[in-house]
Amino acid sequence: MRKEHRIAVIPGDGIGREVIPEGVRVLEAVAAKHGIRLNWTQFDWSCDYYMKHGKMRPDDAPDILRKFDAIYFGAVGDPKRVPDHISVWGLLIDFRRIFDLYVNLRPVRLFKGMPCPLTGRKPGDIDYYVIRENTEGEYGGVGGRVYEGTEREVVTQLSVFSRKGTDRIMKYAFELARTRKKHVTSATKSNGISITMPYWDERFAAMAKNYADVRTSWYHIDGLTIQLVLNPDRFDVIVASNLFGDIISDLGPATAGTIGIAASGNINPERTAPSIFEPVHGSAPDIAGKKIANPLATIWSGALMLEHLGHPQAAAEILSAIEQVIIDGPHTPDMKGQASTAEVGAAVAEVIRSRSKVAA
Repeated sequence: MRKEHRIAVIPGDGIGREVIPEGVRVLEAVAAKHGIRLNWTQFDWSCDYYMKHGKMRPDDAPDILRKFDAIYFGAVGDPKRVPDHISVWGLLIDFRRIFDLYVNLRPVRLFKGMPCPLTGRKPGDIDYYVIRENTEGEYGGVGGRVYEGTEREVVTQLSVFSRKGTDRIMKYAFELARTRKKHVTSATKSNGISITMPYWDERFAAMAKNYADVRTSWYHIDGLTIQLVLNPDRFDVIVASNLFGDIISDLGPATAGTIGIAASGNINPERTAPSIFEPVHGSAPDIAGKKIANPLATIWSGALMLEHLGHPQAAAEILSAIEQVIIDGPHTPDMKGQASTAEVGAAVAEVIRSRSKVAA
């Protein structure tokens, strides 16, 4: 197992610049304990970069990033200056496609000590993964406008589902389920979307035949959102298309207390390119600069990165420290506290360091 890794850091926009330093702080603390060396290189690609250069990143950015083992990403977006479809597609979605990061891995968990907005729920009741297809589907980017600006204007955008893309994301979900509670749920909408979603259902049924040990279920997406609120304990691994996965992986963390703790990984399972690890919450322009953003999502994303790099014990220690801070505080305002971003990050790092001292 390698003990040294090159990590590209892209803080991006808004609160990304505030939470990424706390993630780095925690990763350095756990790396020191486990004898891991993380070599960081930061890049300023962002909406600021766009305002100076007319693009979100240099043309050779993919070649630059391929030299790294992983990418630690903060957020992208500043809609008052750059339209979101330019900023997001010019940086994050662009990299997802170029590096074939076809798995969007989004864990949802109700931590001990976290107040749950769902009445009567306790830790263990909400503990599942959303596996979102990350490179095609409804975000296929195929379409356009004709007769633009006239009364005849027509706009189309096509959903694109390939057998390769559909099968490989479902296979990943089934393999993950085998390491957990052996249950995969498919998110569909084949009663209304009459071509792509029946195809999705067909491929799910075909894939399930290869995993006789894994229980399966499927829900139309509208019914699934209901069950994620009423009966979240039903779920273990949920596999979904790009759009459906995007939506339910925001709903899930909200039911578990706050999107401020929602982590994700954009994964290339074959490791032919670096994977990207980022919080789900985005750049949050409404609170950017106030230094109150919750860094726990970014810190958890760092744990996912360490696990991907082959350090599961270090990753588990970060999760344990996150839970301790959720129980004891300090808390940012989204968790009904008054702490700053830096105070929470420092608290997680100190939990890790103090446990190291006790162990010694």
